[in-house]
Amino acid sequence: MHPLVSIITITYNAEKFLEKTIRSVLAQTYPHIEYIIIDGKSKDGTLAIVKRYEAHIAQWISEPDKGIYDAMNKGLARATGEFVWFMNAGDEIFAPDTLEKIMSLPTADVYYGETEFRDLVGKYLGLRSEVTPLRLPARLTWRSLQMGLMVCHQAILVRKAIAPQYDLEHHYSADTDWVIRALKQAQTVQNAQATIAIYLQGGFSRRNLRQSLLDRFAIMRKHYGLLPTLWNHVRIVFRSLWFLVRKGKKY
Repeated sequence: MHPLVSIITITYNAEKFLEKTIRSVLAQTYPHIEYIIIDGKSKDGTLAIVKRYEAHIAQWISEPDKGIYDAMNKGLARATGEFVWFMNAGDEIFAPDTLEKIMSLPTADVYYGETEFRDLVGKYLGLRSEVTPLRLPARLTWRSLQMGLMVCHQAILVRKAIAPQYDLEHHYSADTDWVIRALKQAQTVQNAQATIAIYLQGGFSRRNLRQSLLDRFAIMRKHYGLLPTLWNHVRIVFRSLWFLVRKGKKY
């Protein structure tokens, strides 16, 4: 049996970026895909792009929402696949055979991989593990996230049966909470040992960095406890400083 994979794209006023996301999904050689687009009632040309590809989209809606995580919950509610994969407007699946390769791996509850970073004009910036202090773990568990979201949200596929709803109490970093809770439920986690997603820099969390960091602290405190979270944030600061020192020595 070949699992059906629900790929969900959240979009709002993203006419400049949406089409390349859609094309990367439609280019997949793996045929068992349910593609869902959740639009937040865009006022630009986003819907014209969606309608252009409507024949290849299983479901799409355009209506106001309460924010990005509310829109993601709408996508989850509509997904009928065995796995869910969020690939939001501007992000791309790395290569046409990416999903086919992932689905050929041993059966797991969670699949994850590396992420390539690009800027808003599409310039290659490097792999996430190279250009940030966040190195992808060889073995990912829910405890791996004590030092931050070690896997990019666009580079993780979760079995629908264990995928929680996004907690709307966390307005800025609910994706971190979502990944931790999914990993807590996972019996098996498979490293794809490959780059599987392209992430467009400049997203929601980066535009709201201070609020995201505060929200992330609250999430980590909830899952790991206050004292470990305080200690881990000291370690995060030193990790960031050491990363900057090492980066400076290269240039």
